[in-house]
Amino acid sequence: MALKQAKTMKKSFLLIAGLFSAQLVSAQLFTDNFDNYALGSYIGPQSSNWTTWSGTQGGAEDVATTNNQAASAPHSVYFSSTSANGGPQDVVLTFGQLYNSGVFTLSADFYVNNNKGAYYNIQGATTIGNIWALNVHMDAGELAIDDGNTPNLCVAAYPQATWFNLKIEANLTLHVWKAYLNNVLVGTWVNGVNTVASADYFPLQNNQFFVDNVSFDHATYTLPALNAMVASLDMGGNIAGQIVSPSVSIINAGQNALTSFDVNLNYNGQNYTQNITGVNVASIASYTVNIPTLTLVAGINNAVVTISNINGGNDDNAADNTLSQEVDPVVPAAGKIVVGEEATGTWCQWCPRGAVFMDLFASEYDGFWAGIAVHNGDPMVVADYDAGIGGLIGGYPSALVDRLGDVDPSQMSSDFFERLQTAPKGVPTNGATWDPATRVLNVSVSTEMMQATNGSYKVACVLTEDGVTGSGNGYNQSNAYAGGNNGTMGGFESLPNPVPAAQMVYDHVARAIAPSFAGQTGIIAASTTVGDNYIANFSFTLPSTWDETQMHIVGMLIDPQGKIDNAGYTTINQAVQNGYVGLQELISGVNLEQMLTVAPNPATDFTNITLHIPTDAQVSVRILDAKGGILQARQYGSLMGDYELGINTTNFTPGLYVVEMQMNGQRIQKKLIIK
Repeated sequence: MALKQAKTMKKSFLLIAGLFSAQLVSAQLFTDNFDNYALGSYIGPQSSNWTTWSGTQGGAEDVATTNNQAASAPHSVYFSSTSANGGPQDVVLTFGQLYNSGVFTLSADFYVNNNKGAYYNIQGATTIGNIWALNVHMDAGELAIDDGNTPNLCVAAYPQATWFNLKIEANLTLHVWKAYLNNVLVGTWVNGVNTVASADYFPLQNNQFFVDNVSFDHATYTLPALNAMVASLDMGGNIAGQIVSPSVSIINAGQNALTSFDVNLNYNGQNYTQNITGVNVASIASYTVNIPTLTLVAGINNAVVTISNINGGNDDNAADNTLSQEVDPVVPAAGKIVVGEEATGTWCQWCPRGAVFMDLFASEYDGFWAGIAVHNGDPMVVADYDAGIGGLIGGYPSALVDRLGDVDPSQMSSDFFERLQTAPKGVPTNGATWDPATRVLNVSVSTEMMQATNGSYKVACVLTEDGVTGSGNGYNQSNAYAGGNNGTMGGFESLPNPVPAAQMVYDHVARAIAPSFAGQTGIIAASTTVGDNYIANFSFTLPSTWDETQMHIVGMLIDPQGKIDNAGYTTINQAVQNGYVGLQELISGVNLEQMLTVAPNPATDFTNITLHIPTDAQVSVRILDAKGGILQARQYGSLMGDYELGINTTNFTPGLYVVEMQMNGQRIQKKLIIK
């Protein structure tokens, strides 16, 4: 069985919505605390409600009781993934029938180990694997719920390494679902699928969790005559400073059609009102109200949505006319852009998952995210890049967020938000010149240091292209999601396996990396201070088959441990507008030959290195042997003017050497011959 779609983010919600209609008739249908099972026994063979994905009970897919943790002593069950693709445990709780109306409730107690995760889904058909109604992901303290198509329907924080209760309450008649953590409402949303038949507990990669006190029940639901419900609010973003367009979902939770109503959003002291007239919203249908753009502000603010003047008056249930959501957007570190590198290939049947989540991040986190799809074993491969990322991953698809470590592409959010809030050591800015006749692209990556650093920081430059197409089998995309048996995945479930090249468009494709995956040393000084600026220059000749209007430049600052500290992310046109910064711009046209001289040359036991520094710059000098080995090196810090350095060469073996001066990251080299 495949991984299911989900995504998490660092964002806290508090939702207060009206209760469902009081006209409910309920019955407790099932409850299990595992205490009646023998310790260490599999639960499938002992219960008509418990089975596995394949139907094979009592084997590797099944789960056994344990007494290591229990919400109600003595027993619980423990799930832990041992496969890169999740499982092999894959335990199914059958609900006994398909429910498609009324209010269905599924509750369980969870204990998720520290910095680990948990996952389960709700199936929307009696045949397992046909329809996913819901995916519930828990990852290092973050809960994220989706319906297979829309991510982040509910996002909340859960306590790690302690027991908590999670209850999903689904009004299948109205399509409105709610989530409660320890009986506190943390999310309400309009769900895309509104049938339920079973729940599937399936540990994904890095999942370790206990489950206890599982129960489900069902209640019938009767619609009042006139009732408009505020079902959900999507603020349109979750990063402070983002300009967003919130949307409000209104449900006709009554029998009579809705013809007019007013919706008001109050956020950060401002009211945004939309007067809706001339509509005919049928019973149980939904209507989306779009709010004009606003800017998310740092700090906790309540966003309160109210519906009023319903069909010119009041409805029959005022309790669900208001929804209050606590909005606490993530505050990004100044100048920070997070890099996501996806390891993918057209041969990889699960890699459509990576494409879906890379597109999702590019859309939701524009301005804070630089996505790079690194291909393997297909016509879009860049050999050096493929080899570099291949040493850091365990399989395909995989993702690296600022190269922190290998994660599934569906699990990038935790690392993304951690890195987004981490203050970078430097801020790269891309500049460029572009000659459409020769197709030569010259790139400058100017890095301004925001913190003092020590160590070997490096610089690299990547080119990516969107909208890549091709012909031939190499551009066919293998697709495990074809037919929907492995869940929905951004539309790939409706495409064949493989997806023909004629139907595939590849985005974020890595086209070039310079000078290497590890980056170029010698650009950034070994010790820097705040405000230092270092320039790295790169040159690319773009093949005529590359569309320069669809390309991005990613300038990377890489730390001494090989992680990406920060990036600059621009289109080619934006980089050209920023302006190219090269050595000549730094030295105002001074002849390079005048800046570094070595005499006597050839030398025997002594030579002088003369430096002419025309502008204030960070300067270092190295002497290298013919193989590039460093014999002597010295950082001089900020210099301007003329300097002479005496070098004792008595112990140098006769042969060829290189004297190299670095000025603000630019290199000037002269050969030195020792007799």
